[in-house]
Parts: sequence; C-alpha cells; structure tokens
Amino acid sequence: MANTSHRFLTSIRKKTSHFSPSPIPPLSFLNQNPNPRTQNSNLNPKTPILSNTPFSPLSLRSIFSAIHLCNSVENPKTLTPTPENPRILNPNPRTRTPLEKQFETWIDKLKPGFTPDDVADALRSQSDPDLALDIFRWTGQQRSYKHNHVTYHTMIQIAISGKRFGHAETLMEEVIAGACSGSVPLYNSIIRLCCGKKPLFNRAFDVYKKMLRSPDCKPSLETYTLLLNSVLKKFNKLNICYVYLNAVRSLLKQMKASGVIPDTLALNLIIKAYSKCLEIDEAIRIFREMGLYGCEPNDYTYSYITKGLCEKGRVSQGFVFYKEMRDKSLVPSSSTYMILICSLSLEQRFDDASSILFDMLSNSRVPDLLTYKTLLEGLCREGRGNDAFELLEELRKKDSSMGERTYKNLLDELHFQSRE
Repeated sequence: MANTSHRFLTSIRKKTSHFSPSPIPPLSFLNQNPNPRTQNSNLNPKTPILSNTPFSPLSLRSIFSAIHLCNSVENPKTLTPTPENPRILNPNPRTRTPLEKQFETWIDKLKPGFTPDDVADALRSQSDPDLALDIFRWTGQQRSYKHNHVTYHTMIQIAISGKRFGHAETLMEEVIAGACSGSVPLYNSIIRLCCGKKPLFNRAFDVYKKMLRSPDCKPSLETYTLLLNSVLKKFNKLNICYVYLNAVRSLLKQMKASGVIPDTLALNLIIKAYSKCLEIDEAIRIFREMGLYGCEPNDYTYSYITKGLCEKGRVSQGFVFYKEMRDKSLVPSSSTYMILICSLSLEQRFDDASSILFDMLSNSRVPDLLTYKTLLEGLCREGRGNDAFELLEELRKKDSSMGERTYKNLLDELHFQSRE
C-alpha cells in the first residue's frame, strides 16, 4: 500500500514539474498558518507558506484524496459510506442492533394507510416496552394518521406492565391535554396509575372530573372503586379520617346520582370509611342497604362494623354482630378477634372473651401478647388467679406458635399479679 502511494505521488510530481522547477516543499508546511496576518512573530518571514507553494490547497486535497482512493482500491472494505455523509469513507461501518432490526421489521409490516387498530396490534406483539414506544411515536408522526383512545390505552398498559412509569405519566398527561378522544377504559387505566402513586393522588380526581364533564365517558363502578380505595389509604390517623370522609360521602352521592349500582366491594369500602371515623350508625345504615343493591355482606363487612362498635364502646352490639357472622360461617380477621377479646375482657366478660379466643385459635388466627395479657391479667385482678393459670396451660396446648419466651413472660406476670 505504501509503494502504491509513493508511485502515485511520483507520477503527480512528474506531470506537474512544468509549473515550477523547484521541488515540492516538505509536508511540514501544512502545519503553518496560511494567513500571514496571524503568523507567529517568532517565525522567519522568509518561511514559505501555503499560498506561496506551487500547489494550492485545492490541488493538495485532490492529491491526498487520490492517494486514499488508491489505498481503498486495495482494501474495498473501507469504501462503505457513513449515514452522515455518503462521500466520507467509513473504515468501520456500524452494524445495526437487534432492536433496530426488529423496529425496521415491524415498520415494514405496517402497510401504508394503517389504522389505529393495526398499530394497537403491533404494540401488543412487542415484548420490549421501549420498542413498543418507538413504534408508537413513529406512527404518530406519519401523515394522515392520529392515535386514538385504543392506541393510547394499549401503550399505557404496556408502559405500566414494563415498569416504564415515566413514559406512562407522559402519555397520561397527553391524554388529559386532549391528544385523543377519551374512553372509560382509558380513563380508568389512568386513574389506576395515579392511585398507585402518592404524588399523583390529586391527578386521579382531575381525570375523574374530566369524566364527569364528558358526555359519553361517565365514571363507572370501577372508577368509584379505585377512587374510594385510594382515599381510604389516607385513613391512617383518626383526625385525618374526618378530612377525607367528606370525599367518601361525595363519591357515594355522585355514584347514586349517576345511577351506578355499587357492589359488595364498593359498599365495604364505604362501611370501612365510616367505621374508621367511628361513624358507626352511618356504617350500619349502609350495611342495611346492601340488600337493596343485591349485595351480601361478607367477612370484611362484619369485621369492619364489629371493630368500629368495639372502638366506639358499644361492645355488646359488636358481640352480636360477631355471633351473626359466625352463624354464617364467616371468619373474622385477626385484628377483629383481638379487639373483641380485649374489649370483653375490659368489661369483665371473661367467659365470652375466652370462648372467642379459642374460636380464634381454631381458625388458625394467632393472638398477640397484648391480647393474652389483657385476658389473663383481668382474671387475676378479679381474684380468679387459678382460672388464669389453668387457662394459660390450656392455651399453651392449643397455640402451637406460643414460644417458650412468651409462655414464661405470661407466667411471670400471673405470679406477680397473684402476689398483689
């Protein structure tokens, strides 16, 4: 390759020798400044510059381009052009990634005049959410085409399932801004996304209000269930419960006004909200209305009301709901069992509390240490120390999860209470 370049340069010199008898200056002059005004003052003013050489910059570029062409002829692989400039030769052409090849394959499958249904099918066929988003964006830029609620709904679901929540939020904002016509499944999907993330809690109600204003996308039962469940997550403290209880009342009122028939799940959420705020009469009123909607109360329904009644101090009424629940072969939650046992023990109804405790163990519910201590220490304070010791031994046999440490702790506490 070097010999070829030398022979080519020698032939060029022979052909251009009639321009000037002087030989070709050394190549070191290429590093000098071609503008005499900006030359370094330390340079010799007699030093030749590019403009004074026998060859102009254009002719030199032609010579070296020809030399590179000769070298490339011997190595044809270096003739591959780059996408940025086809005239510049790229010695190492970049190969396409599998994702790019797959993207081009799907683009080729989308024939001219494709519809939103075609795009939705192409999106569902992608296992890679990033590739699906590339197809979604590319199709959205084509002429005579616009995404509709089907494609947006499909893409949002793909983004959420692929844990691309940032992309899902961007698509959500586009829909809210009016990028496409809405639909109930699309809006519900956006509300579910907002309810799953605390910073987007208020955004869920923005979508809900948009549905209320829409003539053909009114909120459905799923919409109200998602919003009620999201509001109840805020019920972590009693004083905060009252703040959000108004939102629950408003949702219930709008649900009835719009003719949406609630199911057991939605009614249970409303009963839970009232019970947590100790609005027990309201909770029981909803409980009595369940039959009007064709709904049957389940174990959650009874558990919410029983807990609320005990926390309100209406233990006897809570015990009645417990018995009604057990008559229907419904099993309370562990927290319902424990609060009922403790409430009965504080009212010195130890026999009822003991029977509920054994019922709890028979249904594979495990009481905590506080429940045991409330019942056993209550017996000791009432002068029934022997009954407390016998009950502890019997509980140790029934409760396989009671460790040695828990047993010794309870036993020491009973001895201390008996000495007093």
